Amino acid sequence: MWPLTVPPPLLLLLCSGLAGQTLFQSPEEGWQLYTSAQAPDGKCVCTAVIPAQSACSRDGRSRELRRLMEKVQNVSQSMEVLELRTYRDLQYVRSMETLMRSLDARLQAADGSLSAKSFQELKDRMTELLPLSSVLEQYKVDTRTIVRLRDEVRNLSGSLAAIQEEMGAYGYEDLQQRVMALEARLHACAQKLGCGKLTGVSNPITIRAMGSRFGSWMTDTMAPSSDTRVWYMDGYYKGRRVLEFRTLGDFIKGQNFIQHLLPQPWAGTGHVVYNGSLFYNKHQSNVVVKYHFRSRSVLAQRSLPGAGYNNTFPYSWGGFSDMDFMVDESGLWAVYTTNQNAGNIVVSRLDPHTLEVLRSWDTGYPKRSAGEAFMICGVLYVTSSHLAGAKVYFAYFTNTSSYEYTDVPFHNQYSHISMLDYNPRERALYTWNNGHQVLYNVTLFHVISTAGDP
Repeated sequence: MWPLTVPPPLLLLLCSGLAGQTLFQSPEEGWQLYTSAQAPDGKCVCTAVIPAQSACSRDGRSRELRRLMEKVQNVSQSMEVLELRTYRDLQYVRSMETLMRSLDARLQAADGSLSAKSFQELKDRMTELLPLSSVLEQYKVDTRTIVRLRDEVRNLSGSLAAIQEEMGAYGYEDLQQRVMALEARLHACAQKLGCGKLTGVSNPITIRAMGSRFGSWMTDTMAPSSDTRVWYMDGYYKGRRVLEFRTLGDFIKGQNFIQHLLPQPWAGTGHVVYNGSLFYNKHQSNVVVKYHFRSRSVLAQRSLPGAGYNNTFPYSWGGFSDMDFMVDESGLWAVYTTNQNAGNIVVSRLDPHTLEVLRSWDTGYPKRSAGEAFMICGVLYVTSSHLAGAKVYFAYFTNTSSYEYTDVPFHNQYSHISMLDYNPRERALYTWNNGHQVLYNVTLFHVISTAGDP
């Protein structure tokens, strides 16, 4: 239990306003999930994965209301312009009407004193002016219509303003700012919570379909939230080309990217980007390579003692997945197997600077029986298969050196997962699934206590 002071408005948001709700957003807005419930003893139990976003921008009713208001304003302005133009044209037509009548009167008066040629010329001009009569009548009708429509728009604007007033005493911008402030406090609260136990994985969110059946893609787990660069590595055998996209939106569109050519090829798909560097397994070896993107150089490389490689101890799908690197809230990890551990998964904490093994754990779980694995809060979670029907089946807790079997559903939409990694910054799972780049939100169990609770 975490003894946190939760302000009353935030507590209301946690325990009431969002109770039982789940909100998934598009890639451009970030991925959000909120759930909460009231425990029998009155404590607020909350799970949250929270990139701070504006709720107002996601609320359908508010968004539609604002769209209608803007539309009415645009139509009203257009009608004012049209009315001015019509008024100007009407004045012109009226002057033409006066001219036509004077011309007609002249013709009537001069019927006997004009030459035949002059008379015919005047008559021809008169005939050319005749259509102005119908134009004049149409302008008069249009003028009445514009006046009527303008009044209707004014009435509609009043109705929409009344609807907006019923939605709340605050203006749209004020309401948006208040909700953003509440979400910022909720986000800060979740950050203080730190870690939790995995209790759920959302339905998949497909970001893009690109590349071959196997590969990996990721963002930097240590970068600030404003840095949304995406790295893309297609294939699992002897690859060297890494594409760096400027933003997630650019990755989706396949634009604005640069290419890195690694000095040494990779094996498998268990790569990770951590604090500006790529950590990967060097092809046909048990060597870990740390490649720095900005300097385009290898900063460190080291062998993992006794680690199997070259498809000796892969995941169930093969693909030279002997060594898998991961990052969670506590740092950099390596998941692999040795002969001394009889093919069981070994989890090791690595120093991100020297790549030295700081501590290792033997999980007792056979790696060839694992579909994929990922770390959250120092806990290794293992899926039962890389194929359809997979679930998160096994959890190993490094803080207690203990394990348990779990039953967390995991929807494998495209039936062949070859990469699965947790990003602690976004609290989401990145997956390469049969040529599709996919995201999953995760639900972590937290308990929030108000001040004064034991």
